Amino acid sequence: MDLEARSLQPNVKAVLLAKLREYKSDLNNLKSEVKRIASGNLNPAARDELLESGMADALTASADQRSRLMTTTERLNQSSDRIKDSRRTMLETEELGVSILQDLHSQRQSLLHANNTVSL
Repeated sequence: MDLEARSLQPNVKAVLLAKLREYKSDLNNLKSEVKRIASGNLNPAARDELLESGMADALTASADQRSRLMTTTERLNQSSDRIKDSRRTMLETEELGVSILQDLHSQRQSLLHANNTVSL
Protein backbone atom coordinates (compact mmCIF):
# COMPACT_ATOMS: atom_id res chain seq x y z
CA MET A 1 0.00 0.00 0.00
CA ASP A 2 2.89 2.29 0.74
CA LEU A 3 4.22 1.93 -2.81
CA GLU A 4 0.79 2.51 -4.31
CA ALA A 5 0.29 5.66 -2.24
CA ARG A 6 3.71 7.02 -3.28
CA SER A 7 2.91 6.56 -6.97
CA LEU A 8 -0.20 8.78 -6.83
CA GLN A 9 -0.55 12.50 -7.48
CA PRO A 10 1.05 14.74 -4.82
CA ASN A 11 -2.21 16.15 -3.43
CA VAL A 12 -3.68 12.66 -2.87
CA LYS A 13 -0.34 11.15 -1.93
CA ALA A 14 0.13 13.30 1.19
CA VAL A 15 -3.29 12.44 2.57
CA LEU A 16 -2.90 8.72 1.92
CA LEU A 17 0.59 8.58 3.40
CA ALA A 18 -0.65 10.34 6.55
CA LYS A 19 -3.49 7.83 6.88
CA LEU A 20 -1.08 4.98 6.23
CA ARG A 21 1.25 6.21 9.01
CA GLU A 22 -1.75 6.49 11.34
CA TYR A 23 -2.89 2.95 10.51
CA LYS A 24 0.62 1.59 11.03
CA SER A 25 0.80 3.33 14.40
CA ASP A 26 -2.57 1.89 15.41
CA LEU A 27 -1.44 -1.56 14.30
CA ASN A 28 1.76 -1.31 16.34
CA ASN A 29 -0.19 -0.16 19.41
CA LEU A 30 -2.60 -3.06 19.06
CA LYS A 31 0.27 -5.52 18.60
CA SER A 32 1.98 -4.28 21.75
CA GLU A 33 -1.29 -4.51 23.69
CA VAL A 34 -1.81 -8.08 22.49
CA LYS A 35 1.75 -8.97 23.54
CA ARG A 36 1.20 -7.37 26.95
CA ILE A 37 -2.04 -9.26 27.50
CA ALA A 38 -0.69 -12.53 26.15
CA SER A 39 2.47 -12.36 28.25
CA GLY A 40 0.52 -12.92 31.46
CA ASN A 41 2.03 -9.89 33.18
CA LEU A 42 -1.44 -8.51 33.59
CA ASN A 43 -2.29 -8.07 37.24
CA PRO A 44 -5.42 -9.90 38.47
CA ALA A 45 -7.49 -6.71 38.81
CA ALA A 46 -6.73 -5.60 35.26
CA ARG A 47 -7.38 -9.11 34.00
CA ASP A 48 -10.75 -9.27 35.78
CA GLU A 49 -11.66 -5.83 34.45
CA LEU A 50 -10.79 -6.90 30.92
CA LEU A 51 -12.81 -10.10 31.22
CA GLU A 52 -15.77 -8.33 32.83
CA SER A 53 -15.88 -5.71 30.09
CA GLY A 54 -15.85 -8.50 27.54
CA MET A 55 -18.64 -10.28 29.38
CA ALA A 56 -20.64 -7.05 29.65
CA ASP A 57 -20.33 -6.61 25.89
CA ALA A 58 -21.37 -10.22 25.37
CA LEU A 59 -24.33 -9.85 27.73
CA THR A 60 -25.40 -6.65 26.01
CA ALA A 61 -25.09 -8.32 22.62
CA SER A 62 -26.99 -11.32 23.97
CA ALA A 63 -29.77 -9.08 25.29
CA ASP A 64 -29.94 -7.28 21.94
CA GLN A 65 -30.10 -10.59 20.11
CA ARG A 66 -32.77 -11.85 22.48
CA SER A 67 -34.80 -8.69 21.91
CA ARG A 68 -34.49 -9.01 18.13
CA LEU A 69 -35.39 -12.70 18.36
CA MET A 70 -38.49 -11.93 20.44
CA THR A 71 -39.55 -9.22 17.99
CA THR A 72 -39.01 -11.52 15.03
CA THR A 73 -40.88 -14.36 16.74
CA GLU A 74 -43.81 -12.05 17.48
CA ARG A 75 -43.93 -10.89 13.85
CA LEU A 76 -43.77 -14.50 12.70
CA ASN A 77 -46.65 -15.43 15.01
CA GLN A 78 -48.69 -12.48 13.72
CA SER A 79 -48.00 -13.53 10.14
CA SER A 80 -49.03 -17.11 10.95
CA ASP A 81 -52.27 -15.84 12.48
CA ARG A 82 -52.99 -13.75 9.38
CA ILE A 83 -52.36 -16.77 7.17
CA LYS A 84 -54.71 -18.89 9.30
CA ASP A 85 -57.40 -16.18 9.12
CA SER A 86 -56.95 -15.90 5.35
CA ARG A 87 -57.19 -19.66 4.96
CA ARG A 88 -60.36 -19.77 7.06
CA THR A 89 -61.88 -16.95 4.97
CA MET A 90 -60.90 -18.77 1.78
CA LEU A 91 -62.56 -22.00 2.96
CA GLU A 92 -65.73 -20.14 3.97
CA THR A 93 -65.81 -18.43 0.57
CA GLU A 94 -65.32 -21.76 -1.17
CA GLU A 95 -68.18 -23.32 0.81
CA LEU A 96 -70.41 -20.35 -0.05
CA GLY A 97 -69.49 -20.73 -3.73
CA VAL A 98 -70.36 -24.44 -3.66
CA SER A 99 -73.69 -23.64 -2.00
CA ILE A 100 -74.48 -20.97 -4.62
CA LEU A 101 -73.60 -23.37 -7.44
CA GLN A 102 -75.88 -26.03 -5.94
CA ASP A 103 -78.72 -23.50 -5.66
CA LEU A 104 -78.18 -22.40 -9.26
CA HIS A 105 -78.16 -26.02 -10.41
CA SER A 106 -81.39 -26.67 -8.53
CA GLN A 107 -82.99 -23.55 -10.03
CA ARG A 108 -81.84 -24.59 -13.51
CA GLN A 109 -83.39 -28.00 -13.03
CA SER A 110 -86.64 -26.36 -11.90
CA LEU A 111 -86.66 -24.04 -14.92
CA LEU A 112 -85.94 -26.90 -17.31
CA HIS A 113 -88.69 -29.01 -15.72
CA ALA A 114 -91.12 -26.07 -15.95
CA ASN A 115 -90.16 -25.48 -19.57
CA ASN A 116 -90.71 -29.17 -20.40
CA THR A 117 -94.07 -29.14 -18.63
CA VAL A 118 -95.26 -26.02 -20.46
CA SER A 119 -94.05 -27.32 -23.82
CA LEU A 120 -96.09 -30.50 -23.57
